[in-house]
Amino acid sequence: MKTPNLYRIALIAFFPALGIAACGQSQVGPSGGQDVGDGASGATSSGGTGSGGGTSSGGAPLDAGTGTATADGVSGNKGNAGSGGAKDDSGGVPTPSDSGASTAALADASSEGGGSRSPDGGTDATTPGSDGAAGGADSGGSKAQDGSSPMADGGRADAGRDSGAGVSDGSVGGGDGGPAVVCPASSLAAGNSNRTVTVGTTKRTYVLHVPTAYSSGKPAPLVLDFHGLGGSGENEMTSSPYKAVTDPDGVISAYPDGLAGPSGTAWNLGPCCEPGVDDVAFAKALVQDVEQVTCIDPKRVYAVGFSIGGGMTHYIGCHAADVFAAISPAAADLLKENEDGCTPTRPITEITFRGTADPNVPYDGGAMTSSGMTLTSLGAVATFNKWASIDQCTGSPSAEDSSGCSTYSSCGAGVQVTLCTKQGGGHEPGNAAVSWPVLKKYTLP
Repeated sequence: MKTPNLYRIALIAFFPALGIAACGQSQVGPSGGQDVGDGASGATSSGGTGSGGGTSSGGAPLDAGTGTATADGVSGNKGNAGSGGAKDDSGGVPTPSDSGASTAALADASSEGGGSRSPDGGTDATTPGSDGAAGGADSGGSKAQDGSSPMADGGRADAGRDSGAGVSDGSVGGGDGGPAVVCPASSLAAGNSNRTVTVGTTKRTYVLHVPTAYSSGKPAPLVLDFHGLGGSGENEMTSSPYKAVTDPDGVISAYPDGLAGPSGTAWNLGPCCEPGVDDVAFAKALVQDVEQVTCIDPKRVYAVGFSIGGGMTHYIGCHAADVFAAISPAAADLLKENEDGCTPTRPITEITFRGTADPNVPYDGGAMTSSGMTLTSLGAVATFNKWASIDQCTGSPSAEDSSGCSTYSSCGAGVQVTLCTKQGGGHEPGNAAVSWPVLKKYTLP
């Protein structure tokens, strides 16, 4: 690509002008813009294999609104002491546990099965009032994140703790893999609010959106959505494709404001574009602030973004994999200048959206220059392969599907790396209807 002017191209050629796609204390188990110029979580019902818990009645994740009997936890059969009990209305027999220390799932008066803890720390499925079957102890071997096959010791269900239980509405029981989520005494009502957090000595702002489908007292996922150059959280909330897709799932979303720089509001990606600003610390502080006013599951926090916001999303994956479960950037690639510093603390699921005719971020990558600074985009395919290397993927990626998505599926810790290519596509946001079903399958370990 020809390189007209740097800061403009680092931010406008890399991410174009104007980004507007831009409870009393109750304890419950953890549940499982487009720039102006261009343009359910069904967790697996986990009892698990391994040393603890009963057999699961559901293997694959259930999309919101399509649940079976496991979705509301009906008809768990009687299990032996220490057993999670089967969440199965077909008469399956639960497997006894010889270790079984787990916490019962969130109470639900409509349930018939699954329930209170037996004296030895297991779950007695004869007690009514549990939303999901409980798993076994530390090595209870809950279902893999895609719900299709058991994982080794310490594996976790889609929405459960390491050996906890998941249900399709996302409310789950915690196991020995982590503490129960503590909800704030009261949660914000549905609607939007402008909030401020202080990072160091700098006040940072964001817009918090609580959908009407959010159920106060139940841990919900959280999505941070980063705006493009010159944009704002308010712009991004209005123009992003994600809210329409995640709202029906009761997902809370937050829209951070970048600080103003020479070319407008932006994010610091290392070599550009807001020198001296720690936007990773801002993102983490934002998550902690949301936890004070709503009930979110800290193991189901995700980052998405467009243009320079997509670049920030990549950067979050590289530097905050301890807080974010999965990421989905759009219209942005990794930079040659900071790829060596991309060393996440664990493999992290990443799904990128790119257009082959993007005039601002060339699909094939290359140098971008402005204000005396030269940046080099790796390009879409090279970024795809770099993430595959970072995430310890093996084998070859799949052929593109009907959405143009190709995936490395054999990766470390069961994550996946995906590139979705739009032939003839320009500088545009990702496809939330494609990415959200992928993101919500994954939780922090």
